[in-house]
Amino acid sequence: MDSVLSLTPLLQAGEPVTRPTFWRIGSVGEVLFYYLAAVTILVFLYGVYDRFARYARGTEDPFDRLDDLPGRVLQAAKTVTTNEKQFDRDLYGGIMHAFILWGFLTLLIGTTILGIDMDIYRNLTAWFTGERQSFFVGDFYLSYSLVMDSLGFLFVVGVGMALYRRYVTRNERLWGKHTSSEDALFVWTLFLLGVGGYLTEGLRILGTGYPDFETVSFVGWFVADVFGFVGVSQSGAAALYPIAWWSHAVLALGFIAWIPYAKPFHMISSFANLVTRDEKAGNRLPGVPADLAPDEIGFTGIEDLSWKQLLDHDACTKCGRCSAVCPAKASGRPLDPRDVVLDLKAYRESVDAGGEQTPIVADGGGVIDAATMESCMSCMACMDACPVDIEHVPQFTEMNRRLTETGAMDEGVQDVMMDVFMKGNSFGEPQRKRSNWADDLDFDIPDARDEAVEYLWYVGDYPSFDERNKRIARSVAKILEAADVSYGILYDDEKTDGNDVRRVGEEGLFEELADHHADVLADCEFEKIVCTDPHSFNTFKHEYPVLNGLEWPAEEGDVYHYTQVVNDLASDLPLSGTELDYTVTYHDPCHLGRMNNEYDAPRDLVRETGCDLFEMPRNRADSFCCGGGGGGLWIDQDEDTKPSEERLREALEDTDAGERVEKFVVACPMCMTMYEDGRKTGNYEDELEIVGVSELLAEAIDAAGREPEGATAGVEVDTDAGGEGATADD
Repeated sequence: MDSVLSLTPLLQAGEPVTRPTFWRIGSVGEVLFYYLAAVTILVFLYGVYDRFARYARGTEDPFDRLDDLPGRVLQAAKTVTTNEKQFDRDLYGGIMHAFILWGFLTLLIGTTILGIDMDIYRNLTAWFTGERQSFFVGDFYLSYSLVMDSLGFLFVVGVGMALYRRYVTRNERLWGKHTSSEDALFVWTLFLLGVGGYLTEGLRILGTGYPDFETVSFVGWFVADVFGFVGVSQSGAAALYPIAWWSHAVLALGFIAWIPYAKPFHMISSFANLVTRDEKAGNRLPGVPADLAPDEIGFTGIEDLSWKQLLDHDACTKCGRCSAVCPAKASGRPLDPRDVVLDLKAYRESVDAGGEQTPIVADGGGVIDAATMESCMSCMACMDACPVDIEHVPQFTEMNRRLTETGAMDEGVQDVMMDVFMKGNSFGEPQRKRSNWADDLDFDIPDARDEAVEYLWYVGDYPSFDERNKRIARSVAKILEAADVSYGILYDDEKTDGNDVRRVGEEGLFEELADHHADVLADCEFEKIVCTDPHSFNTFKHEYPVLNGLEWPAEEGDVYHYTQVVNDLASDLPLSGTELDYTVTYHDPCHLGRMNNEYDAPRDLVRETGCDLFEMPRNRADSFCCGGGGGGLWIDQDEDTKPSEERLREALEDTDAGERVEKFVVACPMCMTMYEDGRKTGNYEDELEIVGVSELLAEAIDAAGREPEGATAGVEVDTDAGGEGATADD
């Protein structure tokens, strides 16, 4: 028995520092391995081909997603290798994923290097020199072993962190409607691959008598010591090695073959999704082709989804980051962004397999229910949080378009759409009253239709008609007067911009509004457009310029939010920076911050007044939506806690200033309306005041005592007012 198991030393004196790859596997085993590897590669390639062939059957995407392809690939590679999106909002998850990613890539690269040496370099050198040579020796081998052991260990640690989060702490966002055995199989396979590699290495080191140079393989050496400690002899390790080797090899080959057919495919589809991302997705929405019949608008069937939307679905890793940040889900509305994406994917797979077709979205009976889409606030938090750049909001909008065409729109929203269609505004007021907010001012606001101006000011619906927000309009007017700039408004030729009209699915009405504003502005002479409302700002900046057939008279760089303009004019305002001493917090509006990356201008202006500014935990790109976007302002929702109430609670309980926060500062009229409502329903009326950035500035100008003649009327900050309550001069 001993003679049978006696071992020939792996290395003889003078032999290079290396190791044989097929130690104790034999020539037959080596041939069998290469056969299985070839089959694995064929199965893998067919699966990948089949996936991408399915994408090719999707409809054409309206945006060019393959321009500057090398640049796109480099940017996607940077995103992946730095794990920058994985660290967003989740340090533990970022570290975990970085360990898994870099460990996996290192093991993949290491295996590829070994294959190049064995199957290419050795054969080429034998062919050209007559001597079979290898670079897998000496210092290269030692460096290779050290790197593979180090990064492989991080891989095992990372997978262990994933298992701990999934099964011990049971992170809530990892479990849901679409959690399945596939998820468990994926993570446990990764764990077994990592651990199995070290078990195999430990048996080899023990079985070859602990070669001194193998100390660089510190994890494998430790595993060998563990085997020795529990009583495994050198001969026993040698006997067990082929079993461990084949188990590890078959599992690895099976995993590779499985990749295109299940969750591991996200390793490919996610990268493809990052390469083909639209950096303005959600800011601008795809239009509706003019030749489409009404019954073809929106998602009518799975055949309507574009190739990019199908890729979106396959890129989803079920990580739940979108669900965790969704304000609709947090407030108890029937929307989970992850479930919508995965429901669409499951439906596509069912149809492809010959299953029954049903409407994608309907008021009962569809893949997605109408109430789910009505819950979306178009805040784009889901898209911002998604580590693989899935574009939820454009798909949600397509489903809203279908609901609109089938008459399944919420009744409240239908009434608002009729007001916009008939009256040009969402309040149903006569257009002649649009500029009545300015009547109480002691100065006249120029008419941009009659004279050339530097700033054409688009006031917007809420500052024009809502009593509370009229104070915002008057304060902005006061600031522009104080800065002594050339500006004007459109008076009754201004209509609703259509941002939320479009997002609830009324594409035809949106296009009419765009045409109207293009015609009106074409007759005006101006240099820049300034908007009170971030929703209008986004529409004028991103959506009008790319609308098919629209001759828009302004460039993207000519459109500004009022805080951006006023911040540039701050030096012209009569402020010393010490006028006010309130303790405040600032809320980032979704359309200004997350969608247009403007975070600093409003904060700079708040500080210009002398106020002490404290941040809420969820700020800047992580800001929590007020609940008003996407038509939310017009829908009576059945919800557990309003997003506005939750945000006000955060301001009072979770900021560093805590209960000392006196004012909740906003830069969006819709946010103003939602938070005034939340202040009432959440019983915060005695604890906190909602004010606009422009109101703080107007009050600071008053305090400075150097305001322009007659500019004070109608702009007082009424600390006793709440909701839509009027000031004394209203």
